[in-house]
Amino acid sequence: MTDTPTTTDAAPVDAVPADAAADVSAGAGVSTGVGARSGPHPGRRSRSSRASRVRLAVVGIVLAGAFVALLVKGLGGSLDYFETVDQAVAHKTMLGGQTFRLEGLVVAGTVHRSGSTVQFVAAGTIHRIAVVNYGSPPQLFQPDVPVVVVGHFSGAVFISNQIIVDHSAQYIEEFPSRVRAPNGTTR
Repeated sequence: MTDTPTTTDAAPVDAVPADAAADVSAGAGVSTGVGARSGPHPGRRSRSSRASRVRLAVVGIVLAGAFVALLVKGLGGSLDYFETVDQAVAHKTMLGGQTFRLEGLVVAGTVHRSGSTVQFVAAGTIHRIAVVNYGSPPQLFQPDVPVVVVGHFSGAVFISNQIIVDHSAQYIEEFPSRVRAPNGTTR
């Protein structure tokens, strides 16, 4: 017998089948070491990673809810800047003794000063409310001037500790005599 090589149809040991070669060229089964997962289910995330994401989502939702609640509570009071006399009379039982801002026109002939206390009547379009203010009223406080008073109801009387007289340029132009202080100055 001679040692002559013979030809066989068997594939060489280091050869790769054609369908496996296509998978390898497409990246299947090839690990680069970056982001590769190993184990029985390489496509699934670990439980701890999933639990961390769920916890993070829950914390985010709770924080967002707390932020919205604070925003609504903080802005809620400032959205309703004041109650008019008519609104306050209509909502008197609901307002009870809570502090709020009341807007009305100071009725002429009703202003009575006694030391640092001022009593007057504030009028709306329909109703009137007696107001007792403890403290110094602003310089522009006078009859026929719209005011905002801060206080609460005590029976039929509105008890106040602050009077706000603030007029826009348009109001001053329209009613120049209404914004003159008792000493003759204008705003």
